Amino acid sequence: MNPLHVGPEIALVVGAVAVVLLGAFTAPDRQWLTTPVAMAAVVTSAGLTVGLAATTGDQLAMEGAWALDGVTQVAELVIVAVTLAVLALSPEWFRTDARRGEYPAVVLFSATGAMMLAGAADTMEMVVGMLLVSVTGYTLAAYHRASPAGTEAAMKYFLVGALTNTLLLLGVVLLFGLTATTNLAATAEALSGGGNTVALTAVVVTVVLGLGFELGAVPAHVWLPDVAQAAPAPSAAFLTAVPKVGAAVALARFVGVIPPEAVGWRPLVAVVAVVTMTLGNLLALHQDDVRRLLGWSSVSQAGYALVAVAVVGRSDLAVPALVVFLAGYAAANTAAFAVVTELRGRTDLADYHGLAARRPWLAATLALALLSLVGIPPLGGFVGKLTVFTAAIDGGYAWLAAAAVANTVVSLFYYLRVVAAAYLEAPPGLVAVLGRAAAVSAVGAGVATVAVGLAAEPILATLARSPFLP
Repeated sequence: MNPLHVGPEIALVVGAVAVVLLGAFTAPDRQWLTTPVAMAAVVTSAGLTVGLAATTGDQLAMEGAWALDGVTQVAELVIVAVTLAVLALSPEWFRTDARRGEYPAVVLFSATGAMMLAGAADTMEMVVGMLLVSVTGYTLAAYHRASPAGTEAAMKYFLVGALTNTLLLLGVVLLFGLTATTNLAATAEALSGGGNTVALTAVVVTVVLGLGFELGAVPAHVWLPDVAQAAPAPSAAFLTAVPKVGAAVALARFVGVIPPEAVGWRPLVAVVAVVTMTLGNLLALHQDDVRRLLGWSSVSQAGYALVAVAVVGRSDLAVPALVVFLAGYAAANTAAFAVVTELRGRTDLADYHGLAARRPWLAATLALALLSLVGIPPLGGFVGKLTVFTAAIDGGYAWLAAAAVANTVVSLFYYLRVVAAAYLEAPPGLVAVLGRAAAVSAVGAGVATVAVGLAAEPILATLARSPFLP
């Protein structure tokens, strides 16, 4: 057990503890110091991740509980990148909040939970990661305690999470009863000869529901639009992206060890994918609240991610496609919410009329983000969706790819409504913005959206050479 193998996670935890201590013993007018400390921890975590990728081969570390492979490392880099952007957004947003010094610590703990999900090669580690990202997520969603809408959204998030996390734990316990192990590699070996079909079906259903909660998939999606609309804007940016990355990778890793001949998990995941993307897109069509629109967009994007999960093991492109899709989604979603944050949380579509004339850089960033979410080349979302659709066809699920393409066409209408409002409507006049750090974070996320598209080929090549453990 080499502690350096989990060095990126340790860096975030140490940073979170340092932030808590600094916040506890620092004067109120110097609470802003906690953010640079947290950002230093995130940069250190990213550096350790890159170092491990360069010096350590693919292996099951920490006595088989930790998958140290290319997928884990790319997912970790995506998580820390979004975390860094959210930390840059937070000081100006929480400038008048008496508890602003504690906020970065909660973000770091939540990012740690997402990274644990991404690398979990043991079902108990998966449960711990899920609980950590969920409990901290409730706190992030309810950070504005005086906001009735924020409190309501956080309560919905908590109640749905309590149910789905319980189902996840029940599924993990039942799987342990069937296999006498929590290790995924040992589980795959134990199930290689088949198993109790009814019990395995119950395991798959409960785990898919449990991980689908943070993924934002139907039927555990109902919290997502509310949190996107009513949580603090930096929290909304974080909660609609970071947990989704960890949960999607964890789900792909889990279903990969379940024999499809023993239980038909592929049709289940495929049906959930279609229902999720369709519901998200249809309910986003009539939204005049930009943040709620982004929330339903996040639901639909979970459906596209599940398309790749459905063909894990049937297409060599499935897992690389999933990771590239998640990277493109995370960059674009963060950019869109960063623009909302820089505009002081303005969320009515009318507030975006003529944005290009008033704030051209913000309008360009928002347009790039939304076009990437649609899947317009050469942006990250285009490469992500293209590879996901290709993987589905390669895996024998052409009908699923066709459903995803049809949903992509539908999504074009509501994304372009926002872009058209920004570029074609008459500007009502200049509006106040949040500050320079939030603006830099927004533009940086927009640049990342383009960069993911341009760098997708080497990322895909790297992931193709790395085995998907266990």
